[in-house]
Amino acid sequence: MQVKIQYSFTAYLWQYSSQGGWVFVSLPNNMSREIRESLKWQEEGWGRMKATACIENLEWKTAIWFDQKRKTYLLPIKADIRKKKNLELKKHIDIRIWI
Repeated sequence: MQVKIQYSFTAYLWQYSSQGGWVFVSLPNNMSREIRESLKWQEEGWGRMKATACIENLEWKTAIWFDQKRKTYLLPIKADIRKKKNLELKKHIDIRIWI
């Protein structure tokens, strides 16, 4: 059985600047630093790391991506997740992830 590490944080939704851009939350910098230092070996390609995420008891399999420019991991929040939980851009949400 693989043990997963849980992280909890609050972040706001933001959209990548391109038209039709993806919507993300940025993990806190100190949390990203800790994950990168401890678990970088789990990254697959382009800084991608498998994860499970949970917002308001809605849990799904996903991945976080390390953004070199921002020096933090990004968690994409797909449209179906945003619709199910009525999430809006620039609103703070509580998130849990397991890596």
